[in-house]
Amino acid sequence: MSAGPEWFAPKRFGIGPGVPIAWQGWALTVAFVAIVAGLSLLLHDRPAALIASVILPTIVFLVIAGRTTRGGWHWRWRRDE
Repeated sequence: MSAGPEWFAPKRFGIGPGVPIAWQGWALTVAFVAIVAGLSLLLHDRPAALIASVILPTIVFLVIAGRTTRGGWHWRWRRDE
């Protein structure tokens, strides 16, 4: 359906990416978790700064995941759609 890379499978129910299906998807997910974990260790005593600093990596992750999910993002009711 999409002409671009497919790094994530679609979710069975709902909207958004499912599990990674390519090494690039796994690398992106691991990098995102590492960034958020590192920020939480650095800013654990400043919750407002932590929330503010996690917003940009989350947006970047979601945009990349959205563009690389097989079939794109739309509401799904079952697997065969």
